[in-house]
Amino acid sequence: MVRAYILIQTEVGRAAQVAREIAGIEGVTEAEDVTGPYDVVVRAQADDVDALGRLVVARIQRLEGIARTLTCPIVNI
Repeated sequence: MVRAYILIQTEVGRAAQVAREIAGIEGVTEAEDVTGPYDVVVRAQADDVDALGRLVVARIQRLEGIARTLTCPIVNI
């Protein structure tokens, strides 16, 4: 299982709507709109890195209102 935080910049005024839409995607465990350099922070999980990539590229990045994403896989050191 691979877990990650996905940091999202949205178009102005779209953070709350984007967070609600992302929260309904399978594999997303949390989606919160926040303040700061990013507008939405998502916690997600997938079976492997490839599945995580598909989740981000095929499901999340395709949503209207998303300008940019940064995926940060969680590591266990």
